[in-house]
Amino acid sequence: MHRATRIATTIMLTGILASPSLAVAPSVALAATNSEIQQRLEQTASDYEEASRHAQEVQSRIDENERQIKELEARLPELRSNAASSISTLYKLQQSGGTLVDLILSSESFNQLVATLNYLNVISGKSGDAIEELVRTQSQLAQTRDMLAVEKSEADNAVSRAEEAMQSAVAAREEAQEAAHKAALAEQAQVRAALEEARSASGSSFTTESGNTATVETPEEDNGGGNVQWSDRDSFVAQWTSRIDNYLAGSPMAGHGRTFAEAAWDYGVDPRWSPAIACIESTKGEYCFLPYNAWGWGSSSWGDWDSAIRDHVSGLAAIYGYTISMDAAKMYCPPTAELWYSSVLSQMNCI
Repeated sequence: MHRATRIATTIMLTGILASPSLAVAPSVALAATNSEIQQRLEQTASDYEEASRHAQEVQSRIDENERQIKELEARLPELRSNAASSISTLYKLQQSGGTLVDLILSSESFNQLVATLNYLNVISGKSGDAIEELVRTQSQLAQTRDMLAVEKSEADNAVSRAEEAMQSAVAAREEAQEAAHKAALAEQAQVRAALEEARSASGSSFTTESGNTATVETPEEDNGGGNVQWSDRDSFVAQWTSRIDNYLAGSPMAGHGRTFAEAAWDYGVDPRWSPAIACIESTKGEYCFLPYNAWGWGSSSWGDWDSAIRDHVSGLAAIYGYTISMDAAKMYCPPTAELWYSSVLSQMNCI
C-alpha cells in the first residue's frame, strides 16, 4: 500500500476504534505489543552503543597515558645522569668556598669580576635546572601512573556495562523472535488455508506493491524467523553480512549485506526480511519504480542504497514488527497479501 493510502487508512481506523461501541481489534493489540517490544529493542541498542562508545573513549585515554609514561620513562636515564652531575658540581662549589672567594678577589678588572660571577651563576643555575627537571618529570610520571590506574578501573566498569547492555540487547531480540515464532505457530493452519485459496484463485503469478509481476513461491517452512541466531553485534553482523552478500550477488544491491545486517541488529529485525522483500518487489533492485526504492515502499526515493536500506529496515521495525506475518502482509501488500506473504517467506528461507 502506498504511504499516503496507509496514512489515510490509519486515520480512519483510529476514528473507528475510538468509538466505545466497538471492541479493539486483535491486530491493534498486536501493534501495541509490537510497539512496546520495538521500544525495548531500540533502547537496548542505544544502551549498548553508548556503553561501547564510553569504553572506547576510556581506552583512548589509557592509550594516551601509556604513551606519555613511555616517553617520560625514556627520558629519565638522561635526566638522572644530568642531575647527578649537577649535584656533584654544586657539592664541589659548596666545598670550595675559600677557593671561590680567592678566584673572585683575584679578578684584575671589574669586567673580569662580572664575568667570573656570571660564570659561577650559570654553573649553579644549570645544575639547579637539571635537578628541578628531574624532580618535575618524576612527579609527572607518578601523576600519569595514578591517572592510568584510575582510567583502567573505569575501563573495566565500562566494559562490564557494555557487556551487560549487549546481553540485554540480545535477550530483547530473542524475546521478539520468540513472540513472532509463537504467533506464526498459532495462525499456521489458518494461514495455510488462506494461501491455498489465494493460489487457486490467482494462479502462478501476482502483482507486487511495486506494480511488478512476481511468481508465486511456496516456503518449505514457516517458523516466524526461528532461523536467526542472535549474538553480540559484531558476530551477528559478520555472519549475516556474508549470508546476505551471497544472496544479493550479481544484483544491483550486491555488496550491501553489511548495511542490511547492521540495520537488522540495530532495529531488532529479522535480517532476512528486507532483502527478501527487495527480491519479490524488484528482483533485488533490478526493477525499482523509484530511485533506490527496491521494496515498493510508499512514494519514497533515495540517493544511495545504504540510506534506503536503513530507512526500510527501520520502517519494518516501527510498523510491522520483528518479522513477516500475515498481518504484516495485509498491511504491506493488501491486494495479494497471501501470495506476497508466501513468496517473501520463501525467499527469507533462502538466505
